[in-house]
Amino acid sequence: MTKNKRGLLTLALAAVVALTGATATRADADQTRLDRLMDRLTTVDGGPGALLHLRDRHGDTVLTSGVADVDSRAPIPRDSRFRIGSLTKPFVATVVLQLVGERRVSLDAPVERYLPDVVAGYGDPERKITVRQLLQHTSGLPDYLDHLDPREVLKDPLAHHDLRDLVNLALAQPPTSKPGESWDYSNTNYMLAGMLIEKVTGRTWTQEVRRRVITPLGLRATSAPGDDPAIPGPHPRGYVRPGKDAPLMDLTAINPSVAGPSGGMISSGADVDRFLGALVNGRLLRPAQQREMMRTRPTGDSGERAYGLGLESRQLPCGGLYWGHGGDIFGYETASGATVGGAQATVMVNLDPGGSDAQSEDMRTTVQTALCQATASR
Repeated sequence: MTKNKRGLLTLALAAVVALTGATATRADADQTRLDRLMDRLTTVDGGPGALLHLRDRHGDTVLTSGVADVDSRAPIPRDSRFRIGSLTKPFVATVVLQLVGERRVSLDAPVERYLPDVVAGYGDPERKITVRQLLQHTSGLPDYLDHLDPREVLKDPLAHHDLRDLVNLALAQPPTSKPGESWDYSNTNYMLAGMLIEKVTGRTWTQEVRRRVITPLGLRATSAPGDDPAIPGPHPRGYVRPGKDAPLMDLTAINPSVAGPSGGMISSGADVDRFLGALVNGRLLRPAQQREMMRTRPTGDSGERAYGLGLESRQLPCGGLYWGHGGDIFGYETASGATVGGAQATVMVNLDPGGSDAQSEDMRTTVQTALCQATASR
Protein backbone atom coordinates (compact mmCIF):
# COMPACT_ATOMS: atom_id res chain seq x y z
CA MET A 1 0.00 0.00 0.00
CA THR A 2 1.43 3.40 -0.96
CA LYS A 3 1.76 6.28 1.45
CA ASN A 4 -0.97 8.25 -0.33
CA LYS A 5 -3.38 5.33 -0.16
CA ARG A 6 -2.65 4.92 3.54
CA GLY A 7 -3.39 8.61 4.03
CA LEU A 8 -6.68 8.39 2.15
CA LEU A 9 -7.71 5.31 4.12
CA THR A 10 -6.87 7.04 7.40
CA LEU A 11 -8.97 10.06 6.44
CA ALA A 12 -11.85 7.82 5.35
CA LEU A 13 -11.77 5.84 8.59
CA ALA A 14 -11.65 9.05 10.61
CA ALA A 15 -14.70 10.34 8.76
CA VAL A 16 -16.60 7.12 9.45
CA VAL A 17 -15.66 7.22 13.13
CA ALA A 18 -16.67 10.88 13.36
CA LEU A 19 -19.99 10.21 11.64
CA THR A 20 -20.69 7.18 13.82
CA GLY A 21 -19.82 9.16 16.93
CA ALA A 22 -22.10 12.02 15.90
CA THR A 23 -24.94 9.60 15.21
CA ALA A 24 -24.47 7.86 18.55
CA THR A 25 -24.32 11.20 20.37
CA ARG A 26 -27.50 12.35 18.67
CA ALA A 27 -29.26 9.07 19.50
CA ASP A 28 -28.11 9.28 23.14
CA ALA A 29 -29.39 12.85 23.36
CA ASP A 30 -32.76 11.78 21.94
CA GLN A 31 -32.94 8.91 24.45
CA THR A 32 -32.26 11.30 27.33
CA ARG A 33 -34.89 13.66 25.98
CA LEU A 34 -37.38 10.78 25.66
CA ASP A 35 -36.88 9.88 29.31
CA ARG A 36 -37.47 13.50 30.30
CA LEU A 37 -40.58 13.77 28.14
CA MET A 38 -42.06 10.61 29.62
CA ASP A 39 -41.46 11.97 33.11
CA ARG A 40 -42.99 15.30 32.11
CA LEU A 41 -46.19 13.58 30.97
CA THR A 42 -46.67 12.14 34.46
CA THR A 43 -45.53 15.15 36.48
CA VAL A 44 -45.96 18.58 34.90
CA ASP A 45 -48.77 17.45 32.59
CA GLY A 46 -50.55 15.58 35.37
CA GLY A 47 -51.07 12.16 33.79
CA PRO A 48 -51.10 9.26 36.25
CA GLY A 49 -49.20 7.04 33.79
CA ALA A 50 -47.70 7.00 30.31
CA LEU A 51 -46.42 4.37 27.90
CA LEU A 52 -44.28 4.71 24.78
CA HIS A 53 -43.85 1.92 22.25
CA LEU A 54 -41.21 2.39 19.55
CA ARG A 55 -40.59 -0.07 16.73
CA ASP A 56 -37.67 0.20 14.31
CA ARG A 57 -35.24 -2.09 12.51
CA HIS A 58 -33.52 -2.88 15.81
CA GLY A 59 -36.73 -4.20 17.40
CA ASP A 60 -39.21 -2.91 19.96
CA THR A 61 -38.55 -0.45 22.78
CA VAL A 62 -41.05 0.20 25.58
CA LEU A 63 -40.78 3.05 28.08
CA THR A 64 -43.24 3.65 30.93
CA SER A 65 -43.65 6.33 33.54
CA GLY A 66 -46.04 6.78 36.43
CA VAL A 67 -48.79 4.42 37.52
CA ALA A 68 -51.68 2.44 36.11
CA ASP A 69 -53.80 2.92 39.23
CA VAL A 70 -53.60 5.95 41.52
CA ASP A 71 -54.86 3.93 44.50
CA SER A 72 -52.75 0.78 44.27
CA ARG A 73 -49.78 2.61 42.66
CA ALA A 74 -49.33 -0.38 40.34
CA PRO A 75 -46.95 0.36 37.46
CA ILE A 76 -48.10 0.61 33.84
CA PRO A 77 -47.98 -2.88 32.24
CA ARG A 78 -45.67 -2.88 29.22
CA ASP A 79 -48.36 -4.59 27.12
CA SER A 80 -51.14 -2.24 28.25
CA ARG A 81 -54.28 -1.65 26.23
CA PHE A 82 -55.79 1.83 26.05
CA ARG A 83 -58.87 3.33 24.49
CA ILE A 84 -57.48 5.02 21.37
CA GLY A 85 -60.21 7.57 20.55
CA SER A 86 -59.82 9.13 17.10
CA LEU A 87 -57.00 6.78 16.19
CA THR A 88 -60.02 4.64 15.27
CA LYS A 89 -60.41 6.83 12.17
CA PRO A 90 -57.50 5.37 10.16
CA PHE A 91 -58.96 1.89 10.73
CA VAL A 92 -62.37 3.00 9.43
CA ALA A 93 -60.86 4.93 6.51
CA THR A 94 -58.88 1.83 5.55
CA VAL A 95 -62.06 -0.24 5.33
CA VAL A 96 -63.81 2.41 3.21
CA LEU A 97 -60.81 2.62 0.87
CA GLN A 98 -60.71 -1.17 0.56
CA LEU A 99 -64.36 -1.00 -0.53
CA VAL A 100 -63.35 1.68 -3.06
CA GLY A 101 -60.66 -0.68 -4.38
CA GLU A 102 -63.33 -3.38 -4.73
CA ARG A 103 -65.51 -0.91 -6.73
CA ARG A 104 -68.27 -1.11 -4.15
CA VAL A 105 -67.86 2.54 -3.16
CA SER A 106 -66.83 5.58 -5.21
CA LEU A 107 -64.76 8.22 -3.41
CA ASP A 108 -66.32 11.10 -5.30
CA ALA A 109 -69.89 9.84 -5.21
CA PRO A 110 -72.36 11.74 -3.03
CA VAL A 111 -72.85 10.16 0.38
CA GLU A 112 -76.59 10.10 -0.19
CA ARG A 113 -76.07 7.44 -2.87
CA TYR A 114 -75.28 5.06 0.00
CA LEU A 115 -77.22 6.74 2.83
CA PRO A 116 -80.20 8.39 1.11
CA ASP A 117 -82.35 8.44 4.23
CA VAL A 118 -79.67 10.15 6.34
CA VAL A 119 -78.09 13.15 4.58
CA ALA A 120 -80.37 13.81 1.60
CA GLY A 121 -81.46 17.44 1.60
CA TYR A 122 -78.87 18.57 4.17
CA GLY A 123 -77.03 21.81 3.44
CA ASP A 124 -76.52 23.11 -0.08
CA PRO A 125 -78.59 21.07 -2.57
CA GLU A 126 -76.25 22.18 -5.37
CA ARG A 127 -73.14 20.79 -3.70
CA LYS A 128 -73.48 17.24 -2.43
CA ILE A 129 -71.20 15.88 0.31
CA THR A 130 -68.95 13.15 -1.11
CA VAL A 131 -67.36 10.10 0.50
CA ARG A 132 -63.92 11.69 0.04
CA GLN A 133 -65.06 14.78 1.94
CA LEU A 134 -66.19 12.65 4.87
CA LEU A 135 -62.81 10.97 5.14
CA GLN A 136 -60.88 14.23 4.72
CA HIS A 137 -63.04 16.41 7.01
CA THR A 138 -64.05 18.80 4.24
CA SER A 139 -67.77 18.01 4.32
CA GLY A 140 -68.85 21.07 6.29
CA LEU A 141 -70.77 18.84 8.70
CA PRO A 142 -70.88 20.07 12.32
CA ASP A 143 -69.24 17.92 14.98
CA TYR A 144 -71.89 16.08 16.99
CA LEU A 145 -69.63 16.26 20.05
CA ASP A 146 -70.10 20.03 20.09
CA HIS A 147 -73.78 19.38 20.80
CA LEU A 148 -73.48 16.48 23.25
CA ASP A 149 -73.32 17.56 26.89
CA PRO A 150 -70.33 15.75 28.45
CA ARG A 151 -71.99 16.03 31.86
CA GLU A 152 -74.70 13.67 30.64
CA VAL A 153 -72.04 11.14 29.62
CA LEU A 154 -70.32 11.43 33.00
CA LYS A 155 -73.65 10.90 34.80
CA ASP A 156 -74.27 7.61 33.02
CA PRO A 157 -71.09 6.42 31.29
CA LEU A 158 -72.52 2.96 30.59
CA ALA A 159 -75.50 4.25 28.59
CA HIS A 160 -75.89 3.15 24.97
CA HIS A 161 -75.78 5.87 22.33
CA ASP A 162 -77.46 5.19 19.01
CA LEU A 163 -75.29 6.02 16.03
CA ARG A 164 -78.12 7.62 14.08
CA ASP A 165 -79.18 9.73 17.06
CA LEU A 166 -75.65 11.11 17.43
CA VAL A 167 -75.51 11.95 13.72
CA ASN A 168 -78.87 13.68 14.00
CA LEU A 169 -77.46 15.96 16.72
CA ALA A 170 -75.11 17.33 14.09
CA LEU A 171 -77.60 17.39 11.22
CA ALA A 172 -79.92 19.55 13.31
CA GLN A 173 -77.29 22.30 13.04
CA PRO A 174 -76.39 24.42 10.00
CA PRO A 175 -73.29 23.43 7.99
CA THR A 176 -69.98 24.95 9.07
CA SER A 177 -69.06 25.51 5.40
CA LYS A 178 -69.98 24.37 1.91
CA PRO A 179 -68.79 20.84 0.97
CA GLY A 180 -65.17 20.91 -0.16
CA GLU A 181 -64.70 24.56 0.76
CA SER A 182 -62.54 24.22 3.89
CA TRP A 183 -60.99 21.73 6.29
CA ASP A 184 -62.82 21.41 9.61
CA TYR A 185 -62.35 18.36 11.83
CA SER A 186 -65.69 16.73 12.65
CA ASN A 187 -66.35 13.38 14.29
CA THR A 188 -69.70 13.28 12.50
CA ASN A 189 -67.85 12.46 9.27
CA TYR A 190 -66.66 9.14 10.62
CA MET A 191 -69.97 8.26 12.21
CA LEU A 192 -71.38 8.49 8.67
CA ALA A 193 -68.40 6.54 7.29
CA GLY A 194 -69.25 3.73 9.72
CA MET A 195 -72.88 3.81 8.63
CA LEU A 196 -71.75 3.68 4.99
CA ILE A 197 -69.68 0.55 5.69
CA GLU A 198 -72.70 -1.12 7.27
CA LYS A 199 -74.99 -0.17 4.38
CA VAL A 200 -72.60 -1.40 1.68
CA THR A 201 -71.43 -4.64 3.35
CA GLY A 202 -74.46 -5.67 5.37
CA ARG A 203 -72.18 -6.06 8.41
CA THR A 204 -71.38 -3.68 11.24
CA TRP A 205 -68.35 -1.44 10.96
CA THR A 206 -66.83 -3.30 13.92
CA GLN A 207 -67.16 -6.63 12.11
CA GLU A 208 -65.56 -5.21 8.97
CA VAL A 209 -62.64 -3.68 10.86
CA ARG A 210 -62.02 -7.02 12.55
CA ARG A 211 -62.33 -8.99 9.32
CA ARG A 212 -60.28 -6.68 7.11
CA VAL A 213 -57.64 -5.21 9.44
CA ILE A 214 -57.41 -6.69 12.94
CA THR A 215 -57.41 -10.39 11.99
CA PRO A 216 -55.12 -10.18 8.91
CA LEU A 217 -52.50 -8.22 10.86
CA GLY A 218 -52.77 -10.40 13.97
CA LEU A 219 -53.60 -7.45 16.23
CA ARG A 220 -54.44 -9.50 19.31
CA ALA A 221 -54.66 -6.53 21.66
CA THR A 222 -56.96 -4.52 19.37
CA SER A 223 -60.74 -4.55 19.48
CA ALA A 224 -63.78 -2.64 18.32
CA PRO A 225 -65.99 -3.38 21.32
CA GLY A 226 -69.33 -1.90 20.27
CA ASP A 227 -71.28 -1.53 23.53
CA ASP A 228 -68.93 -3.44 25.83
CA PRO A 229 -67.67 -1.04 28.53
CA ALA A 230 -64.76 -3.28 29.61
CA ILE A 231 -61.16 -3.15 28.39
CA PRO A 232 -59.96 -6.75 27.87
CA GLY A 233 -56.48 -7.73 28.96
CA PRO A 234 -53.91 -5.70 30.91
CA HIS A 235 -54.73 -1.99 31.05
CA PRO A 236 -54.33 1.06 33.26
CA ARG A 237 -57.30 2.76 34.86
CA GLY A 238 -58.58 5.70 32.82
CA TYR A 239 -59.05 9.03 34.58
CA VAL A 240 -60.86 12.31 34.05
CA ARG A 241 -60.30 15.54 35.96
CA PRO A 242 -63.70 17.30 35.70
CA GLY A 243 -62.33 20.69 36.81
CA LYS A 244 -58.98 22.41 37.29
CA ASP A 245 -58.63 21.56 40.97
CA ALA A 246 -61.05 18.62 41.05
CA PRO A 247 -59.90 15.16 42.13
CA LEU A 248 -59.37 12.49 39.50
CA MET A 249 -62.47 10.54 38.50
CA ASP A 250 -62.09 6.90 37.41
CA LEU A 251 -63.80 6.45 34.03
CA THR A 252 -62.20 3.19 32.94
CA ALA A 253 -65.59 1.62 32.21
CA ILE A 254 -67.51 3.53 29.56
CA ASN A 255 -69.83 2.46 26.77
CA PRO A 256 -67.78 3.27 23.64
CA SER A 257 -70.91 3.67 21.52
CA VAL A 258 -70.69 7.37 22.44
CA ALA A 259 -67.72 7.49 20.05
CA GLY A 260 -68.55 4.64 17.67
CA PRO A 261 -66.60 4.62 14.38
CA SER A 262 -65.18 8.05 15.15
CA GLY A 263 -63.31 6.88 18.26
CA GLY A 264 -64.54 3.70 19.97
CA MET A 265 -61.63 1.27 19.54
CA ILE A 266 -59.09 -0.22 21.98
CA SER A 267 -55.49 -1.13 21.21
CA SER A 268 -51.93 -1.38 22.54
CA GLY A 269 -48.83 0.56 21.58
CA ALA A 270 -47.38 -2.50 19.86
CA ASP A 271 -50.55 -3.11 17.84
CA VAL A 272 -50.92 0.53 16.81
CA ASP A 273 -47.33 0.53 15.60
CA ARG A 274 -47.88 -2.67 13.64
CA PHE A 275 -51.04 -1.27 12.07
CA LEU A 276 -49.45 2.06 11.11
CA GLY A 277 -46.37 0.33 9.72
CA ALA A 278 -48.57 -1.88 7.52
CA LEU A 279 -50.78 1.02 6.48
CA VAL A 280 -48.17 3.60 5.45
CA ASN A 281 -46.09 0.97 3.68
CA GLY A 282 -48.91 -0.23 1.45
CA ARG A 283 -49.81 -3.58 2.98
CA LEU A 284 -53.51 -2.82 3.51
CA LEU A 285 -54.53 -0.86 0.42
CA ARG A 286 -54.11 -1.15 -3.32
CA PRO A 287 -51.69 1.41 -4.82
CA ALA A 288 -54.42 3.70 -6.19
CA GLN A 289 -56.21 3.88 -2.83
CA GLN A 290 -52.89 4.26 -1.00
CA ARG A 291 -52.16 7.35 -3.07
CA GLU A 292 -55.60 8.75 -2.33
CA MET A 293 -55.19 8.20 1.41
CA MET A 294 -51.84 10.02 1.41
CA ARG A 295 -52.94 12.89 -0.82
CA THR A 296 -53.21 15.63 1.77
CA ARG A 297 -54.49 19.15 2.15
CA PRO A 298 -53.29 21.73 4.70
CA THR A 299 -55.30 22.06 7.88
CA GLY A 300 -54.08 25.50 8.89
CA ASP A 301 -52.61 24.11 12.12
CA SER A 302 -49.06 24.63 13.31
CA GLY A 303 -46.35 22.09 12.51
CA GLU A 304 -47.28 21.96 8.81
CA ARG A 305 -49.97 19.43 9.60
CA ALA A 306 -51.79 18.11 6.53
CA TYR A 307 -54.69 15.68 6.37
CA GLY A 308 -55.27 12.89 3.87
CA LEU A 309 -58.08 10.35 4.13
CA GLY A 310 -58.07 9.30 7.78
CA LEU A 311 -54.32 9.83 8.02
CA GLU A 312 -52.37 13.00 8.68
CA SER A 313 -48.78 14.04 8.01
CA ARG A 314 -46.46 16.30 9.97
CA GLN A 315 -42.87 17.45 9.62
CA LEU A 316 -40.23 15.76 11.74
CA PRO A 317 -37.78 18.15 13.43
CA CYS A 318 -34.90 15.97 12.14
CA GLY A 319 -36.20 16.17 8.56
CA GLY A 320 -38.84 14.43 6.49
CA LEU A 321 -42.47 13.56 7.10
CA TYR A 322 -44.21 11.16 9.39
CA TRP A 323 -47.77 9.83 9.16
CA GLY A 324 -50.21 9.05 11.92
CA HIS A 325 -53.15 10.24 13.98
CA GLY A 326 -53.98 11.23 17.51
CA GLY A 327 -56.92 10.23 19.63
CA ASP A 328 -58.62 11.00 22.91
CA ILE A 329 -61.69 9.73 24.70
CA PHE A 330 -62.79 9.94 28.32
CA GLY A 331 -59.92 8.51 30.38
CA TYR A 332 -57.25 8.11 27.71
CA GLU A 333 -55.20 9.96 25.09
CA THR A 334 -52.98 8.54 22.34
CA ALA A 335 -50.57 9.99 19.77
CA SER A 336 -48.86 7.98 17.05
CA GLY A 337 -46.67 8.27 13.99
CA ALA A 338 -44.81 6.24 11.38
CA THR A 339 -42.22 6.95 8.72
CA VAL A 340 -42.50 5.28 5.34
CA GLY A 341 -40.19 2.27 5.35
CA GLY A 342 -38.81 3.23 8.74
CA ALA A 343 -40.17 3.30 12.28
CA GLN A 344 -43.38 3.61 14.27
CA ALA A 345 -43.97 5.22 17.66
CA THR A 346 -47.04 5.45 19.87
CA VAL A 347 -47.42 7.21 23.21
CA MET A 348 -50.42 6.72 25.50
CA VAL A 349 -51.55 8.48 28.69
CA ASN A 350 -54.38 7.45 31.05
CA LEU A 351 -55.85 10.91 31.57
CA ASP A 352 -58.32 12.83 29.40
CA PRO A 353 -59.56 15.45 29.86
CA GLY A 354 -57.82 17.13 32.74
CA GLY A 355 -54.13 17.15 31.88
CA SER A 356 -52.15 20.33 31.39
CA ASP A 357 -52.72 22.49 28.33
CA ALA A 358 -49.41 21.12 27.01
CA GLN A 359 -50.23 17.40 27.35
CA SER A 360 -51.19 16.83 23.71
CA GLU A 361 -48.23 18.81 22.41
CA ASP A 362 -45.84 16.98 24.72
CA MET A 363 -47.21 13.66 23.46
CA ARG A 364 -46.60 14.70 19.83
CA THR A 365 -43.09 15.82 20.76
CA THR A 366 -42.49 12.41 22.35
CA VAL A 367 -43.55 10.63 19.14
CA GLN A 368 -41.37 12.92 17.02
CA THR A 369 -38.36 12.47 19.31
CA ALA A 370 -38.75 8.68 19.24
CA LEU A 371 -38.96 8.65 15.44
CA CYS A 372 -35.92 10.91 15.14
CA GLN A 373 -34.02 8.61 17.49
CA ALA A 374 -34.91 5.67 15.25
CA THR A 375 -33.77 7.61 12.19
CA ALA A 376 -30.44 8.53 13.83
CA SER A 377 -29.73 4.91 14.77
CA ARG A 378 -30.05 3.48 11.26
